[in-house]
Amino acid sequence: MRNGNREACMSSERKMCSVRSAGIDYFRMAAAFMVIAIHIAPFSYWNRDLDFLLTYCLFRVAVPFFFMTTGYFVLAPYVKSGFRRKRSFYKFMVKNTALYLAVTALYLPLTIYSGNLPQGFFGWMKGLLFDGTFYHLWYFPAVLVGCLLEAALLGPGRRGLRFGDLTGKYEGNQNFRITLGTAVVITVIAYIIGLFGDSYYGAIQGIGWMEAAYQGIFQISSYTRNGIFFAPVFLLLGTGIACMERMRPKRVCVWGLALSALLLVGEGFLTYSLKWQRHNSMYFSLLPTMFFLFQLLLMVPGKAPAFTRKGSLVLYVLHPAVIVVLRGLAKGLGLTKVLVDNTFVQYVSVCGVSLLGAFLFVRLKDGVKVYPKGTP
Repeated sequence: MRNGNREACMSSERKMCSVRSAGIDYFRMAAAFMVIAIHIAPFSYWNRDLDFLLTYCLFRVAVPFFFMTTGYFVLAPYVKSGFRRKRSFYKFMVKNTALYLAVTALYLPLTIYSGNLPQGFFGWMKGLLFDGTFYHLWYFPAVLVGCLLEAALLGPGRRGLRFGDLTGKYEGNQNFRITLGTAVVITVIAYIIGLFGDSYYGAIQGIGWMEAAYQGIFQISSYTRNGIFFAPVFLLLGTGIACMERMRPKRVCVWGLALSALLLVGEGFLTYSLKWQRHNSMYFSLLPTMFFLFQLLLMVPGKAPAFTRKGSLVLYVLHPAVIVVLRGLAKGLGLTKVLVDNTFVQYVSVCGVSLLGAFLFVRLKDGVKVYPKGTP
């Protein structure tokens, strides 16, 4: 009877891990379009300050969202199984490593054309492990390195703190305890270190030893938005939400998100006005913003078309090439003023062509498969 209950519990747990939210999947597409906006600054045609507040503050939720989906759907099942369900985790790591190397190879001509080809062994290691060889490819090593770090922090056999309702009894080991408290401390400290190499860099400039330390970091990784300082805390946040016995009430999440978003805009504007920003990927307010936003998205019922999951990745990978091609065409046709200088028109054009390319790629990859509404 005990074994039967255990199997039922394990089956229920697997079912819960496999449930997808329409909110999460639809937001994948929204986040992909946000990333495109970050690379174009679409609203700067009208007002640079407005563009900054929208694109480089509010739209900065995009990449942390992608990290959190990995934490929620990939790392959480691995952790909840007591690290017994290794196959899906290993499959994710191998698949994304292969994808990263393939996309790096595909973008090699554009990397050479732009004059950003890494020089020497150290340059290639820096590019492949942290920066990416093209400006959007840094995400892949960030998520891969971040996953490895989180797996090490939460690894089996470690002892840690019980962390409220985030600790549970998982299959294969009913006494297993996630070392979430320790992991939270380490990843938050890493994130704070990253912040002072990103949006808050100006605050530590002039402090000799600190500035020297960050210059040392920048020799290894050009930015602190990488798999060591940026990704782990959001991967852990996604994992933690998946491990919660219950989510926060919807009303709490709505008000929490509204307040956090206001703080995010205020924090971005403050660091921008003070000219502290070396880059602007990381803010303190991103943490509560993502905590409440992700839970609200999970509350959206139903299933989104499969294209939202597959297409969002293709959009992310494809759009820089579309930007280059459209700029080249605009120059050749004498339409630079309309299609490039008008950044909003450029943004709409890049989104449209990238979306079409993503749709065709997914259709070709899956054969002549049609994605009806509600396809899982």
